[in-house]
Parts: sequence; C-alpha cells; structure tokens
Amino acid sequence: MNQTATNTPAPVILTGDRPTGPLHLGHFVGSLRNRVAYQNEYRQFIMLADAQALTDNMDDTGKVHRNVVEVALDYLAVGIDPTRSTIFIQSQVPELAELTFYYLNLVTVARLERNPTVKTEIALRNFERDIPAGFLTYPVSQASDISAFKATLVPVGEDQIPMIEQCNEIVRRFNRLANKDILVECKALVPEIGRLPGIDGKAKMSKSLGNTINLGDSEDQIRAAVKQVYTDPLHLKVSDPGHVEGNVAFLYLDAFDNDKVALEEMKAHYTRGGLGDSIVKKRLDAVLQEMLAPIRARREEFAKDKGAVLQMLKEGTMKAREVAAGTVDEVRRALGLSYF
Repeated sequence: MNQTATNTPAPVILTGDRPTGPLHLGHFVGSLRNRVAYQNEYRQFIMLADAQALTDNMDDTGKVHRNVVEVALDYLAVGIDPTRSTIFIQSQVPELAELTFYYLNLVTVARLERNPTVKTEIALRNFERDIPAGFLTYPVSQASDISAFKATLVPVGEDQIPMIEQCNEIVRRFNRLANKDILVECKALVPEIGRLPGIDGKAKMSKSLGNTINLGDSEDQIRAAVKQVYTDPLHLKVSDPGHVEGNVAFLYLDAFDNDKVALEEMKAHYTRGGLGDSIVKKRLDAVLQEMLAPIRARREEFAKDKGAVLQMLKEGTMKAREVAAGTVDEVRRALGLSYF
C-alpha cells in the first residue's frame, strides 16, 4: 500500500455494502467512485456485509448469498482493484463477531435505542417494538468492523454520523477499561454528493423502493428509467418556466454531466421557459448511457468467470482475517482472556 513521505503507514479506510441487491447510481455517487480514488492514497478495506444484511433479511437468506458475488462484480466493474483494496466477506471473518460479543458489554440497550440512525431505520421498517436484537445492536457490530482494522476514516452519509459517534464511544470506553489505547477512534468521511434521490423523487435511491438505475442495467432499461425520472410537476407546457430545484433530472445531470457550461445553459433555458422535459431527459439518457456502457461491459467480462471472483474474495478475506486476528489478540489480552 501507499505510504506517506515520512514512510509511515497510510491511513486505513473501512467501507462496504450490504449485499441485498445490485448496486445503483446512488452507490456510485455516494461511495463507489470515491473508493476508486481512495485506493490510491489509503489502505482500504471493503466489506461485503452479508452477516449484517441478515439482521432484516433472515426470511430470505438466499438473497443475501446470491448478491455477494453480484456486488463484487459491481466493485470490479467500476474500477476497484483487489490488488490495492482488500475486498472481503464479513461472515467469513469470525473475529468480527467475537469483538461484537465483547463490545456488547460496553453499551446499554437504552443508548442503542437513542441512536438517531437506528431509530430512523426501525421506523422505515415498521418494526415498532418487534425489533430483531441483531438489528438493534448494529452500531456495536459496526464498531467491531471499524475497530478490527483500526480504521481512522469511514466514508458515510450524514445520516450515518451517529453510528460513527457511537463507535468512538465504545472505543474510548474499552481503552479506559484496558488502561491503554489499544483501539483507535475514527472520523466520518462524508462525500460532497451524498444521497442521490430515486427516479421517483423520493429522498433516497433505494433497492427496497424500486426507484433505482442499476450499474449493470441494459441500454433499454436505462432509457425506460430515464423516461420515468421526476422533473418539475408545475412545468406543464414547454413554454412554462421550469424549476431546477428538486428536479431529479437536473440533480442527476449535476452529478454525472461533465460539460458543466452546457448544463448551466440548459438550466437557464429551462428556468426561463421554452425547453421541454423530453429534451432534458434526452441529454440525461445520453450522459448515463455513455458513463454506464463501459461499466456494464467490464461487469459482463468479469461475470464470465465467477470462480475467479470467488477466489479474489477468498484471498481478500484471508488478508482481512489476519489483520482482524491481530486486534482480537490485543483485545483478549486486555480483557484477561489469554490463557495459553
């Protein structure tokens, strides 16, 4: 991995995804394209969080299993290099579960229930009081994932910052207990463009809401999705002045169109009137087709040998286990759990 000019180890990043479906434009903007850049400057661990995905998918474990390789294909297709980033499967690193077991003694149920991110996710899933214990304790599991690799940077959206805060609370409490700094605190690395709204104008592009454009979509699927993209509901006639704010078509163009000068001209034209939504969507379709075509082609090429993809995941997981095992050994010793 890269090192700084003073020959000190590069900062460590931990990031990842729940393998519950194909990755989409929201993932690309919020994390994937940043990961491609990060791997040149940081020591990056990318986790396929299959164990965490089971906390609300226990009734369909096959979906999680199937999507591990599918998400890995998306990683490779966008340019994540397994020789520069360690890609691993969470469930195959049992040290993470062991750390979670210890850390559960450092946090109360009341504190977990106060976590704003957890509260929001519980409401979204309509759990009310029927909350799976694994779901409620997700912040503890995440603290284990982060601290196992002694990550100092964790790319997250603003809505996930409370999770990072709770991770650091656990780290500080453990270090006080150990009477020395074994674990390290981390900082949230919030991307410039965080959430991308769904094509229907909802606040978040989400697999569960079915409002996505997936990275592996065909030309026809992209074109059909673009036709459904939410624009300005008050822009009824071409001659009407349009609104750019909250207009998903323009939000997507802001994120993906590299010709910013032409885009600003189009916005001005739309705002003063005389430009139809169909013209805006035609430009958006062209931008997305050009961007996603090479990603789709690379994905199809990697998919021809899924055995090689699994081997890559196996090798990455072995590297991750080696690092996590070192942290677990330190934690056990601090807790007086080393006997032999």
